[in-house]
Amino acid sequence: MKTTFLSVSCLFIALTTLASAATNRVIDVDGKDLLARTNYYILPVVRGNGGGLKMYSGIDEECPLDVVQEPNEVNRGLSVLFVPQKSTEQYVRASTDVNIQFSVESTCKATTNVWRLDQAVVANGTSYVSTDCVLGNYGPSTYACWFKIEKVDGGSNWYKLRFCPSACKDCPPECFDIGILIEKSGTRRLVNTNGNPFRVFFKKA
Repeated sequence: MKTTFLSVSCLFIALTTLASAATNRVIDVDGKDLLARTNYYILPVVRGNGGGLKMYSGIDEECPLDVVQEPNEVNRGLSVLFVPQKSTEQYVRASTDVNIQFSVESTCKATTNVWRLDQAVVANGTSYVSTDCVLGNYGPSTYACWFKIEKVDGGSNWYKLRFCPSACKDCPPECFDIGILIEKSGTRRLVNTNGNPFRVFFKKA
């Protein structure tokens, strides 16, 4: 009887742990688990507010390529892959560090297609989300390369992107939501923000 009780207790704990882990999985717009290393479009929740994301080199510069939003909502932009910090992880989980990588190679031979938060402050404390980061190699040297996906209110599959890496325990804490900065030229850049995050959903490519 005692053995049966222990077996049932262990089974209950195991099932509870699995259920808890499953609830932390990010889901796509079709209600399915977001898969690691699989192509997805990042699209805005709000209609009429731009489209998907792409790389952008600016007018007079070739490198690096920043991450910007398509101005037209019908354009899905480029698909991305989410690569979790744990190489064996099959799913993308909320509030955990992931690399974000465009599915196509950078047109700039000197840079990679992996996202980073540009540590150079542009203006008024604003930093661009750019590319040319390292895939994997988790630690302080790749601190700028790691992002998180966080749930937002309003929809079961609505999320925001956040820069709040855990890759460096000794680094000063930096946590920012990722938002959209619309420049005078009309370019919609992804930037760090402490308000008005870019609310998104994920569509399998």
